Amino acid sequence: MINMDPGVASFFDEMFALDGHHRGHYGNYWNWLQQADSSAVMRKKQEAALLFHRVGITFNVYGDEDGAERLIPFDSVPRIIPATEWAMLDAGIRQRVQALNLFLHDIYHDQNILKAGVIPAEQVLANDQYQPCMQGINLHRDIYAHIIGVDMVRGGDGQYYVLEDNLRTPSGVSYMLENRKMMMRLYPELFAQQRIRPVERYPSHLLQTLRESSPVNDPTVVVLTPGRFNSAYFEHSFLAQQMGVELVESADLFVKEGAVFMRTTLGPCKVDVIYRRVDDAFLDPLAFRPDSMLGVPGLLSVYRTGGVVLANAIGTGVADDKSIYPYVPAMIRFYLSEEPILNNVPTWQCRHPDQLGYVLSRLDQMVVKEVHGAGGYGMLIGPAASKAEIEAFRSVLKARPQNYIAQDTLALSTCPTFVDEGLAPRHIDLRPFALYGAETRLIAGGLTRVALKKGSLVVNSSQGGGTKDTWVLEDDTSC
Repeated sequence: MINMDPGVASFFDEMFALDGHHRGHYGNYWNWLQQADSSAVMRKKQEAALLFHRVGITFNVYGDEDGAERLIPFDSVPRIIPATEWAMLDAGIRQRVQALNLFLHDIYHDQNILKAGVIPAEQVLANDQYQPCMQGINLHRDIYAHIIGVDMVRGGDGQYYVLEDNLRTPSGVSYMLENRKMMMRLYPELFAQQRIRPVERYPSHLLQTLRESSPVNDPTVVVLTPGRFNSAYFEHSFLAQQMGVELVESADLFVKEGAVFMRTTLGPCKVDVIYRRVDDAFLDPLAFRPDSMLGVPGLLSVYRTGGVVLANAIGTGVADDKSIYPYVPAMIRFYLSEEPILNNVPTWQCRHPDQLGYVLSRLDQMVVKEVHGAGGYGMLIGPAASKAEIEAFRSVLKARPQNYIAQDTLALSTCPTFVDEGLAPRHIDLRPFALYGAETRLIAGGLTRVALKKGSLVVNSSQGGGTKDTWVLEDDTSC
């Protein structure tokens, strides 16, 4: 049986309705679960952890004293999305990534959205993520963000909301792929009972998108990693292997005669597309941080002349900055003349005195985030914070209000999860991945992250979160 916590009754549960009955699209899974041997399920959970460890599906936590690699906990209760629900999410994500790419092209060219006053110019041009070196640069197909992760949550009203956009170096897709492989290995009977849309095509779609980003026929593609000490190194090596391209570090590349070359045992090989997992500041020590050992000297000069493609483009970070996020619905209306299909979470920008005053008056009820923050760091979750933590954060917020945005604490939906005491509800989010090239490609589903600590709303792996397989049903007759 599921240990339902009375405290989560106000949250939308993905599997169960308020009357306690399972939702229709969970019918096949619920029937299987009723007959499953709980001890066998727990043994398979242990088997999954062992297999993940053998494959090397780990991540590093920056600042961890022992520097040990960790497994991201995997939960075998899937998050299931019916076909009609996914169709709405699919359309909303496509609309959103198109508008974000149009915004990026605009601010690095004519800046029409700034001239129209839709977004305050200083909020873009003075943003730390805005890169003046990109002004006037023409990119192939005008694409800036080729790979986008859109973080979504479902509120207590049952509606989906976009929590944030990830356009710099979005991660997590390798866990989505490995979670599916693990579920199919452990529970093949579940996939025989219903039609679940596949996810394994992602690497081929990614390679096709990267190849389309270059005007060169039959371009050479590589994945640029900061190295094995990076927290997402497993993903870098995994995606390179799955695409059949080289995984390179800065020392493997060099610039000569207006082009980028890769060192190989057969001699230099010209590189046309770099799927980079290195932040802007570290890409080229001649143009950005001179102390960077992770970049390629001269890379920016080649990029500016079109001699190489970077995916994602330099300067995309301005579009996923949390201070720009509140304007995405306005971007959709401005560039596409459409109403947003997906809603943002209502957000207050602390840079504005009136909004700051509102946030300070309700600090114990709000989530406050750094505009450049990531990974669940540098934020305050008011309802879970002590009075001392709230007062300390209040001082920081007053000192640097422009560095923060605030949102009401969301009633993140829950999904039953195997924990030590059995099956219990835990809060989840969803990160679908979109590929933007000659066409927009979405893999049905995405990465579902789960907050394994009881009552926690922080799903990040660096904060103790885990992951689930995400199933999108082929059609609603599977329900």
